[in-house]
Amino acid sequence: MSDRLEVFMFPCLSDNYGYLIHDPIQDLTASIDTPDVHAIEEALNQNDWKLDYIINTHHHYDHAGGNLELKKKTNCKIIGPMQDKDRIPGIDQTIQHAEEFMFGSFSVKGFHTPGHTTGHMVYHFEDQNIAFVGDTIFAMGCGRLFEGTPEQMLNSLDIIMSWPGETMLYCAHEYTQSNAEFAITVDGKNEDLLKRKSEVDALREKLIPTVPTKLEIEKKTNPFLRSDDKEIRLELGMMASSRSEVFAEIRSRKDQF
Repeated sequence: MSDRLEVFMFPCLSDNYGYLIHDPIQDLTASIDTPDVHAIEEALNQNDWKLDYIINTHHHYDHAGGNLELKKKTNCKIIGPMQDKDRIPGIDQTIQHAEEFMFGSFSVKGFHTPGHTTGHMVYHFEDQNIAFVGDTIFAMGCGRLFEGTPEQMLNSLDIIMSWPGETMLYCAHEYTQSNAEFAITVDGKNEDLLKRKSEVDALREKLIPTVPTKLEIEKKTNPFLRSDDKEIRLELGMMASSRSEVFAEIRSRKDQF
């Protein structure tokens, strides 16, 4: 029997990814968010797993919209961020920032990462080099600032940046190709980025997922993690600006891209 956390990824809705995680030691299964009830049920049946938990990253409908239906059908327990307790349907257990809890045999730590929403949380299985990051960070991108500020999102990304480079980031959407197209407009001299864009284009031409992504690759190619980079600052004409000012400008340009 494996002592590794099992992750089953499946596409759903228009561009979401759903994730089931499974503890083979205690035979427990959780869904990371609930974007699509039917797709989640199919994934459970495909693996012959039953749903014990839902772990929510934030309150948006494509992340928590299936909570109540799945809870009614399975009597599963719903875990989510304390900061979003009034907006996560059916929540049973709240997690504070930097709180460690157990998913079966595996330790996981929740980190409050406001920016996309004020209550967003990411979940880091440090021993497994795995993190479920919702809509805080994407491959070569980050979430839109629907509720938070640029300063909040930058601080949230700094939390993720502090993790080991080997960490695999399971983000919630397949946005990589369009993110790469934008990234070269602010970081077009970055050879790592240009190479990665070609790799991503080839994968997407075959409809192959580009998620998960490795943190060490994001550090080299994601402009939202590179607000202190000299070439990006030169491109933006912001050599003397603060990191948060540079980040805000990159985010604003992406919003209009």
